[in-house]
Amino acid sequence: MKVFITGGTTGIGLALAKEYLKENHQVAICGRDLTKLPKGFHLDFPSVKLYELDVLNREKLKDAINDFSKDGLDLVVANAGRSSGSKTKIPNFEVSINIIETNIIGVLNTFAPAIDIMQKQGHGHLAAVASVAGLVGLPGSSAYSASKAAVLKLCESYDLDFHKFGINVTAIAPGFIDTPLTQQNAHTMPWLMSAEKAAKIIKKGLDKKSALLIFPWQMRIVMFILEKMPRFLYRSIMKLPVANYKRI
Repeated sequence: MKVFITGGTTGIGLALAKEYLKENHQVAICGRDLTKLPKGFHLDFPSVKLYELDVLNREKLKDAINDFSKDGLDLVVANAGRSSGSKTKIPNFEVSINIIETNIIGVLNTFAPAIDIMQKQGHGHLAAVASVAGLVGLPGSSAYSASKAAVLKLCESYDLDFHKFGINVTAIAPGFIDTPLTQQNAHTMPWLMSAEKAAKIIKKGLDKKSALLIFPWQMRIVMFILEKMPRFLYRSIMKLPVANYKRI
C-alpha cells in the first residue's frame, strides 16, 4: 500500500508513518522542516520518501503527491495543522488567519491532487486529522475550533460525494494528544494520550474505512453531551470563569 502523510515529521503524523512503515508499506512524509525527524530515522526506515514543503504551497505539494504516486496511491492523510497554543479571549487575528489557512486550505491542497489520482484509478482513501474541538465552539480557541469544524464537515460531504468513485473518506477527531502542538498549551488536558497510542487507534479505524473517528472514548462521551445540549445551556456553562487565558 502507498501512503502519503502531511505533517509527518513529528507527533501523530510521524507515529502513524511508523505504523505503516513497520508493515513494509510504501510511505511518503512531508513537512516544512525535515530536520525535525528523529536522529537515525533514515537508517530505521530507508524506504521512506521525504518531501520538504509547506502544505500552503499548492504547486509544490501537488508535485510531491504526483511524484510519489507514479504507480498508484492508496491512502492520503492530511495531518498538517497548527493551533494557537495558549487560550486567549481576545484573538490575535494574524495567527487566526494562519490557523484557518493551514488547517483548511492545507487539507484542500492535499486532497485535490489525490482525488484526481484516485478517481482515475477507481479506488483510494482520504483522511484528515481534525479535532474534538471542531464539535463545539471552545472558549479561547475560536479559529482552531472553526477550522477543525470545517474539516469535519468537509470530510462528511466528501464521504457522501466520493463513494461512487470508490474513494473512502475519514475524519479523525482526537482529543488531547501529546505532540509538539499540545505541548504549547497552558491549560489542563484531560485524558492526554501519547502519539503512539493515537496512531494505533487511527490506523485501526483507517483499516476499517471508518467515516469518523472520535477518541479517546471518555472525550467522545463528553463532547457528545456538549454538542447535543441546548446551545443556551452550553454557552452558560462555557461563560463561567476559565483559567489560563493568555494573550498570544
